[in-house]
Amino acid sequence: MESSGGPYLNTAAVTSPVGIARLLQMTFGCTTFSLVAHQGGFSAAYGTFCMFVWTFCFAITVFIITCEFTRLHSCLSISWGNFTAAFAMLATLMSITAAVIYPLYFVQLDCYPIGCEVRDFRIAASVFAGLLFIVYAAEVFFTRAKPGQVTSYMATVSGLLKIVQAFVACIIFGALVNDSQYSKYVATQWCVAVYSFCFVVTVVVVAFSVTGKTALLWFPFERSVVVYTLGAVLLYVSAAVIWPVFCFDSKYGSPRRPGACAKGKCPWDSQLVVAIFTYVNLLLYVADLAYSQRIRFVSHL
Repeated sequence: MESSGGPYLNTAAVTSPVGIARLLQMTFGCTTFSLVAHQGGFSAAYGTFCMFVWTFCFAITVFIITCEFTRLHSCLSISWGNFTAAFAMLATLMSITAAVIYPLYFVQLDCYPIGCEVRDFRIAASVFAGLLFIVYAAEVFFTRAKPGQVTSYMATVSGLLKIVQAFVACIIFGALVNDSQYSKYVATQWCVAVYSFCFVVTVVVVAFSVTGKTALLWFPFERSVVVYTLGAVLLYVSAAVIWPVFCFDSKYGSPRRPGACAKGKCPWDSQLVVAIFTYVNLLLYVADLAYSQRIRFVSHL
């Protein structure tokens, strides 16, 4: 560790606006999963996902606070600024997802049949889950790159969009495996290949940025990312055209939801989710391409 010539403990890690936001994240996160585990309860895949989100975000936030307060992050062979910015954006997306899913599936106004005490615990957990999302979003707001500021790549709009793109791709994959019948046509298999390729490359870009190894590559990483983003836009354009045609055109699929489809187990519903988020990711990649023209990568922050 390099000596900074100052105190060993960094009090700004808990007294700055970002530090206070992280302390609130830790507090709200612990409160949320404690309420659920103690009396609120959870079940099935949706409840397990919510508990994973709250415990995972709590653990990483405690790790970040500890490392910054003790200055131990300087011992880690990663780009700390890129890591914290990427995690804050990911935690924001995960926490808002959990804040929507948990009350949607577990909160009810009536006491029957779960009992009033369990209902109250679930409502309280939902409130703190919403607060948790707000403080993670606040950290993203505080740490985002300002115009003219030299900062970590993951703190820029382009870097933050990379996290959102990967998260949206995960939603697409979830819909694909939920009986979307994508293997029915070669064209829809091509769309899945597009989603998979763009997701993998996006994750690789984030990984290289977080580890701070971009300067060690033999090719210009900055230019390669811009070229890849352009390629991703073109690939998603093809998927945005092909997927709706082969899923909702009357020649290949169904333009309307079949009446015989069971709720939650209908391939048409999954196909619609994939179509919607295909367009969402296309817009994200277009915005990424526009912003990437105006930034420069900084790998050592």
